Amino acid sequence: MAAAQAGPAQMLDVITIGRASVDLYGQQIGSRLEDVTSFAKSVGGCPANIAIGTARLGLRSALLTRVGNEQFGRFLREQLAREGVALDGVTTDPTRLTALAILSVESDTSFPLLFYRENCADMALEEDDVDAAFLATARAVVVTGTHFARPNTEAAQRKAMRLMRAQGGKIVLDIDYRPNLWGLAGHAQGDSRYIASAAVSERMKTVLPGCDLIVGTEEEVLIASGESDLLPALKTIRALSSATIVLKRGPMGCIVYEGAIPDDLEAGIVGKGFPIEVYNVLGAGDAFLSGFLRGWLGGESLKTAATWANACGAFAVSRLLCSPESPTFAELQYFLKHGSPHFALRKDEAINHIHWATTRRRDIAALMALACDHRVQLEELAARLGADPARIRAFKVLAVKAAARVANGRPGYGMLLDETHGREAMFEFARHPFSWLGRPVELPGSRPLRFETSQDIGSLLPEWPVDHCIKALCFYHPDDEPALKQAQQDKLRGLFEAARKVGRELLIEIIASKHGPLRDDTIARALQELYALGIKPDWWKLEPQASALAWSAIESVIAHNDPWCRGVLLLGLDAALDELEAGFAATASTPIVKGFAVGRTIFMSAAEGWLSGRLDDEAAIADMARRFGALTDLWLATRGRKAA
Repeated sequence: MAAAQAGPAQMLDVITIGRASVDLYGQQIGSRLEDVTSFAKSVGGCPANIAIGTARLGLRSALLTRVGNEQFGRFLREQLAREGVALDGVTTDPTRLTALAILSVESDTSFPLLFYRENCADMALEEDDVDAAFLATARAVVVTGTHFARPNTEAAQRKAMRLMRAQGGKIVLDIDYRPNLWGLAGHAQGDSRYIASAAVSERMKTVLPGCDLIVGTEEEVLIASGESDLLPALKTIRALSSATIVLKRGPMGCIVYEGAIPDDLEAGIVGKGFPIEVYNVLGAGDAFLSGFLRGWLGGESLKTAATWANACGAFAVSRLLCSPESPTFAELQYFLKHGSPHFALRKDEAINHIHWATTRRRDIAALMALACDHRVQLEELAARLGADPARIRAFKVLAVKAAARVANGRPGYGMLLDETHGREAMFEFARHPFSWLGRPVELPGSRPLRFETSQDIGSLLPEWPVDHCIKALCFYHPDDEPALKQAQQDKLRGLFEAARKVGRELLIEIIASKHGPLRDDTIARALQELYALGIKPDWWKLEPQASALAWSAIESVIAHNDPWCRGVLLLGLDAALDELEAGFAATASTPIVKGFAVGRTIFMSAAEGWLSGRLDDEAAIADMARRFGALTDLWLATRGRKAA
């Protein structure tokens, strides 16, 4: 058994215990599971979802569970870490596989669900996995109904409850009733929500007295109490526990009961509800509890906690997946302030953009990229030298090795590589810990913009690794003729929509100087026109500007239209090193400029020497590394810092 990590350095708000699975959700909506052909992968399992949901809302969360010693187990660890969930309680099981859940959305009321949980890692959790020192770092622990179904997992949860009670922390029970995980339904009934069972009720009734917060749907309240009607069920729970009880009622929101249960169930504390389209109910309860915990542990009123819970549940139920759909705190606050004109929240572009921008896979504070996505320039060079153009592919592998030598594993380094000549280079790139890779989609030199391969760009992007960024160069000037401008705008808008649909970042490169004068307001006007169309790329790549006024205008436009933009990268245009240094210095007081992506200045001399046979592999790598290193040193010097 792999040892858990050392305890976290700072106090945790909450530890969740239990299920951690990989969810595979069918992407063909309105289809039987039998007919689904592609699936979206994400972290799943109620406690894992709550750990992520609370982390996104600003709580310091951790998960106590087991994962398999295989690719899916590593995926869970990596994604939890990306989300800010502490991994100190995640143990790697050497013999068992990570659990799976497979689902399809047949309709708004039918969600066929298969659980692959026999002898899986998280169901092997046992008492020895619960470390007292780890529990002592948290203010609250969340236990879930499913893990009371087996003796070993029940013992683990009860130990955690005892430890939390002894230290004066809070104990939260998510009843989380899944009949087939209690052995009450067959494999095909994974979406079954309620089967009465005296044995389950008696087990759950022994859990209730030790809780401070109990959360469940109407069906879950029935199973936890052993009653057949809601009012007697709530009163039975109250007789056994003084906990705050939260009754989830789906689209009607929730009701919170602190003291005695009133005969009129509507007399409890009611949070604001948010009626929305039901797209997929799976995961809604986990997002709901995340929102409630954010308010409850954050010292908000129960009414506010209930409102936040309802809003978070609304986000989840209106989207396909579980944990990826949980809102961030910025997203939640925007929704509470502005609402949405859409019954289907997943169609709200403003909210979706905040969700996208605040859940990116990694932060990139600064970026120094070697751009080696050139096609035409290298093809022309090979033709001039009489070299076999097929050798361009091998040269780009050398460029990657040169960039990796400079980066030396440090964050903030990246590359631009193309599919035409750079396929092998991308394989080499994946062997190194770079921060970023951009890939061009434009047909070189096209104006109006056209894509290099299929014009149906959306059909190609799903084949890309999820962390590859789309790059599109557009020769766009705000004084272009209306027809030309419209054609380019339509192309960029379609690309932006495709990027968001498939979950890939987008960099738009604007070069205006080749088709009109470059004044202080030229690029700012161009960006404003594209923002007005709803195009919000993650990055802009822009040519150096002649004045500080131009950069101020650009920064103002970006800040006004998209405060979540990652930033601007400077392009090189084959400029000499001293010109690039001047361009870098001109942006030193412009925070939105986060780095550069420069190519020919770095690689062209080496390419000519290598393709002509004057340089061997090592000499070409060394030459490019020297030039790239010098450029990164110049950039860092203008920022007054060193590489990490």
